[in-house]
Amino acid sequence: MKTLPVGEFKTHFSEVIDDVRSGEEIIITYGKKKENVAVIIPYREYKKRNSIKLGLLRDKTFKVKSDFEMTEEELLNL
Repeated sequence: MKTLPVGEFKTHFSEVIDDVRSGEEIIITYGKKKENVAVIIPYREYKKRNSIKLGLLRDKTFKVKSDFEMTEEELLNL
């Protein structure tokens, strides 16, 4: 995984996109402290991360209706 400050990212944008397309993940840092602010990942990886598999429910599908309501007490079984 490569780390780039935002200025270098802007300067080498096309090259970074080529790297991401080839499967590399890039961390973008910002400021004097080089704080991590973003990660650029290939779209296929993003798509995989959005599908969550929940143990026994991994092969099941369900739909939550728009009018579904539950209080915090009900959720926490209090």
